Amino acid sequence: MKRFAFIDAWRKTYPICRMCKVLEVSARGYRAWRTRPMSQRQRDDMVLLAHIREQHTRSLHSYGRPRMTEELRELGFKAGQRRIGRLMRENGIVAIRTRKYKVTTDSNHTLAVAPNLLDRDFSATAPNQKWAGDITYIWTSEGWLYLAVILDLYSRRIIGWAVSNRMKRDLAIRALDMAVALRQPPKGCIHHTDRGSQYCSHDYQKRLKKHGFEISMSGKRNCFGG
Repeated sequence: MKRFAFIDAWRKTYPICRMCKVLEVSARGYRAWRTRPMSQRQRDDMVLLAHIREQHTRSLHSYGRPRMTEELRELGFKAGQRRIGRLMRENGIVAIRTRKYKVTTDSNHTLAVAPNLLDRDFSATAPNQKWAGDITYIWTSEGWLYLAVILDLYSRRIIGWAVSNRMKRDLAIRALDMAVALRQPPKGCIHHTDRGSQYCSHDYQKRLKKHGFEISMSGKRNCFGG
């Protein structure tokens, strides 16, 4: 029963007895439903729902049924739009359409953070002394586009960039790879960003160390700041 499934999904947030009363079902009936063996289809739905919730959070609640289906297929799931739409609808997962400010930096993580080597000094006397990276967003008629850039602080020119309609994990890496291929920076070039998880990730940090960058990071959600 859908009402029992709803109660089970929110049982860690709200008291079970209160939800049973509001939804007009018995607590005994809920317990019986919960101890009943699940079918394979139900188990598969639970796994799929967990991934839907994760992608919904990662997209900042912007994915509707078509985009969610596309994302899950990239992860290896073969579920169709109708099934994904049903799970989203039954669990109150909806896309939020807004042009308001979107957070592109997730600094709430346990990854290593580098010291602020620039200390608000964004001047440079020659190319490839100081680079800065950032991720921003652009609203289009089809939704958000995410743009990752690498800037040379000497000329203020963009020397690397990458764009995607989704906040992919490799977005920042692709911008960095373009800048490195174009400039071939010397060892010791300062690479400055905010503390976002994209820049603190192991893959990104591994690339920086491989090319001999001095790693610098500013405060939370503030690339060009203290």
